Parts: sequence; C-alpha cells; structure tokens
Amino acid sequence: MQTLNWQSLTPPAKSDALARSPLIGDSNLEQSVAQIIDAVSAQGDSALFELNQKFDGVNIDNLRLSQTEIEQSCAAVSLEIKQAIAQAKANIERFHQAQLQPNIDIETQPGIRCELRSEAIERVGLYIPGGTAPLISTVLMLALPAKIAGCSKRVLVSPPPINDAIVYAANECGIEEIYQIGGAQAIAALALGTESVPQVDKIFGPGNRFVTEAKRAVSQDNRCTVSIDMPAGPSEVLVIADGQANAEFVAADLLSQAEHGADSQVMLVTDCEKLAGTVSLALTKQLALLPRAEIAAAALKCSRTIIVDDMAMAAKVSNLYGPEHLIIQTEQPRQVLKSIRAAGSVFIGAYTPESVGDYASGTNHVLPTYGYSKTVSSLSLADFSRRFTVQELSADGLKALSNSVMVLAEAEQLDAHKNAIAVRVASLDANTTVKEA
Repeated sequence: MQTLNWQSLTPPAKSDALARSPLIGDSNLEQSVAQIIDAVSAQGDSALFELNQKFDGVNIDNLRLSQTEIEQSCAAVSLEIKQAIAQAKANIERFHQAQLQPNIDIETQPGIRCELRSEAIERVGLYIPGGTAPLISTVLMLALPAKIAGCSKRVLVSPPPINDAIVYAANECGIEEIYQIGGAQAIAALALGTESVPQVDKIFGPGNRFVTEAKRAVSQDNRCTVSIDMPAGPSEVLVIADGQANAEFVAADLLSQAEHGADSQVMLVTDCEKLAGTVSLALTKQLALLPRAEIAAAALKCSRTIIVDDMAMAAKVSNLYGPEHLIIQTEQPRQVLKSIRAAGSVFIGAYTPESVGDYASGTNHVLPTYGYSKTVSSLSLADFSRRFTVQELSADGLKALSNSVMVLAEAEQLDAHKNAIAVRVASLDANTTVKEA
C-alpha cells in the first residue's frame, strides 16, 4: 500500500489519492455487456446455455433447479454450516422485521385526507455471486427482506455450478425458483425474460464489473421496464484508526476486503505514522498466510494509507471517499461517527470487524460502492416496496383549498388545472343556492 500525507498533496493529487482502482475502467466493458444483453434478448434460453459454457465452463441440462436437485443440495450441507446460517438468518430477520413501517394517514386540514401507502414489489430478481467466492450470506441479505416485504415472486440466479449452501440458504428463506445463470447474461434474463426465466420488476444483488454494468444497462433499456437496487460493484473498505488502534486488527480488516477481488480497494486513514508502519508489517505477515494471497496482493497495489493531522481531518477524507464499508478503530469512535456523512455501513470499535456485517450481525451487506454512498443508502426493507400517496377531499375541504390552487394554476398558466377546480366549486355553489331556495 502506498503511503501519502494528505496535507502535502495538491488538490489534483488528493483526487488521485481517493480514486478507485483503474481495473474498474474497462473501455470494452460497455460494448461487451451490450452484446450479451442483445444475445439473450434475441435467443433466450439458448443464449443462456451457450454463455454458461463460454464464461463458466459448465454445460447444464436445465436452467432451473428441480425440487429434487434442491433437496439433494440441502442434504449435502454440513450441520455446522446450517447452524451458522440459522443464527445469521435470525439476526437479519429481526433487524429487517423492525424496519416495517405503518402507513401514514393524516388530515392536513379539515376535509383534506392524505395518505402514504407502501406495497411490495411483486416480482424481484436476486443475483447471488458465485465464482471464487460463492456468497452464501448474500442469499440471506436479499431473500429475507424480499420475503418480509411480501414480494410475491422471488427469483434467485447464481453462476453454475451453484454452491450447495447457497441452495440451502435460499430454500430456508422460502425461495422456490433457483436458476443456474451468472454474469451479465443472468441480469439480462431477469430484465427481459426468456422461455424459462421470468421477467422481474426489480433486480437486486452485488456482482463484478460485468454484473454492475449489465444492471445499469438494463435499467435504461427500452425493451424492458426494470429497476435496480444500487450501483454495487467491487468491494471496498476504509479504516479510520488512531495511535491506540490494534495494528493486527486493522490489517486483518483491510485484507478481509482485499481478498474479494483484484479490483477491490482498501484504504487506511490515520493520524499516527507509527501505526501506519506497524499495519504495513502486519499486512505482509498476514497476507502470506492467506489462501487468496495473490488476489489480495493485487488489490493492495491500488490501495493506500493516508496520513492526516487529526480525527476531524480523517472524517473529512472518509466523507470525500464515501466508502462502502467504514471501520472506525479509535479511542472515541462515536465522536468520529458524529462527523461521518457518507458510508454504506459503519463498524464501530475494535471488536466490530466488517466481517460481522457481511454475515450475521443483522445489518444488510448489499451496499453502494464507487463513492455512491454519498447519495445512495444501504439496502433495506424499503427497497423491496414502492410507495404511493392517496388524497381524498370532502366538499368543504375542496372549497377551503380551491382559491389557493386556482391562484397557483393561473400563475403557472395552466388553465385546465384551474378549471378542474372551478367547475367543482361552481357545482357546489349551485347546489347550495338550490337548497337555500
């Protein structure tokens, strides 16, 4: 990891210090993904079979797992993993169940009733990354909120061959439709629909650059009307640490994200040069012991340590970066937290590694990356619903509001808007006159 002193950097150098991995910027990515989406649109299932073989090296007979295959996968999962899934499921379920909100129904003034209602999105597609790190935990993060929200159709896709524990977790969360497809082609299938894969209304889940680009592309494709959860690509973490932090803990947290992929990025922001040096030594030692050392080492090449003057400056740097994960290992972490404005998920104190949020604390690990945490929130129950308003006015309520609406409509030169009020008021006045007569 390169070490930089923040105060000595020029404004352009500061921007460079907070830049994401150059591996993200692939000039051919957009075109490659567009070709995959077009193939799925034109050829349906046959394109999916062909792309499975091309990208995953797997030939399968059926895209959808049968009930027998699901049962066989579930039986193959060890008791230890099942127990771990059960504990994680309980915590995630409890945290997301608490996010259920009652509808709002108020009278803004006499005779004017306004409501805010929430209804579950009917058809959702859940993308579960596979590859070198099959994300069993992501099943829980997506399937449980979808179930709690009341989404009636929940479709899960994952690259073949699907890990048995992914299948087991999906089954435990009530998922009945599991499809063996990954990458951009899986996103295309969910967005456009094929002979086997149903079209959905919204797509959820993290993935690599191809998945992220495919999600962006289909959300703007006029062949479908699908929305996506958020920009969720290669993983990243920023650790704010002071001189009191445990260097071994910090190094372990940095490596926990670096091992996700070569395009992951990890950042250390500290006011203590001595700690930065100790963390660097700990990284070297711990990296040598990791089975995924080569991947983590590649990520570390585009990662940085930034030296700041104090914790106030550390918070400012973090906010500028807008990390997916933010770990605060300082003597007074909640004081630092008061200054945090942009982060997907925050982990407070020495005994709160990012790993707990990834798996079992209860919070959701599907988070915005690339700095989108400045404007995009972490995944929550609300993302599986859509909200709409309702209003109902009595005759007296309309009359009390009519003049304001007509004045504003006239000021905007929208006479038909004004007339929609005027004809009603005239009708009410006529009825009043008849009754008085």
